[in-house]
Amino acid sequence: MGALAIVAGAPLLLGAADPAAWTRAQAPFPIAGPITYVGSEGIAAYLIKTPAGAILIDGTLAENAGMIGRNIVAAGVRLRDVKLILVTHAHFDHAAGVAALKRATGARVVAGVGDVRALETGIPPGETNYGVIRFPAVTVDRGVRDRDTVTLANVTLTARATPGHTPGCTTWTMRIPARPRALDVVFPCSVSVAGNRLIGNRAYPGILGDYRRSIAMLGTLHADIVLPSHPELADVIARGRRRAAGDATAFVDPALLPGIVAKAKAGFDADLAKQAR
Repeated sequence: MGALAIVAGAPLLLGAADPAAWTRAQAPFPIAGPITYVGSEGIAAYLIKTPAGAILIDGTLAENAGMIGRNIVAAGVRLRDVKLILVTHAHFDHAAGVAALKRATGARVVAGVGDVRALETGIPPGETNYGVIRFPAVTVDRGVRDRDTVTLANVTLTARATPGHTPGCTTWTMRIPARPRALDVVFPCSVSVAGNRLIGNRAYPGILGDYRRSIAMLGTLHADIVLPSHPELADVIARGRRRAAGDATAFVDPALLPGIVAKAKAGFDADLAKQAR
């Protein structure tokens, strides 16, 4: 569909307030099976190749859309062959680039039903202590609920609703055929509080219960490989270097997700106690 154009004009919290790594270029690298990292150094985007095209998870910042497009091509996939863009949640640092990438690829956008309105208006949901950070609006082609599946050729991803961080926060899971056994992959949506108002959130009154249920549900998942939206949570970049150096199992770490969930729960409890005071 032609060259990738970046949409400007939406007010974003960029510059000194955000880590430089969020917009720092990162060369794409293979992770496991059909999965390739195509995001920036500080915010993740994942490409999943299939015989019928590719699936992209998240678009990161609007400023990163061009880089992600180049990374997709460098990974051996034409932009027009990206058929689906899955969104983990409707915050500017993960969804702002989706509109430009949808135009460049013609892909269908899939997101949790609770975030559809936010994505289509460019206004994030809920109330936070840092105000409203808008992002380019994008049409959502399909809203998914817990345990809905998305299939392209031989790859199926399952949506697990993990609301709290946003109402439609969606964790995606898939399985990679491998020997001696298949590998379970989890792309967890964030369960960090990250400035969300937990008490008296008029725009999202059910936020407390959603967080608690989502943290508990994530704790029940088995993950051989964990690929979060913020790569530092799972040392994704460092693991990529290890894999490039010949460690074929660099990303396999079944203890990683339980550790992430435990830290998230501790952080949630601390934030709730602080806000209650």
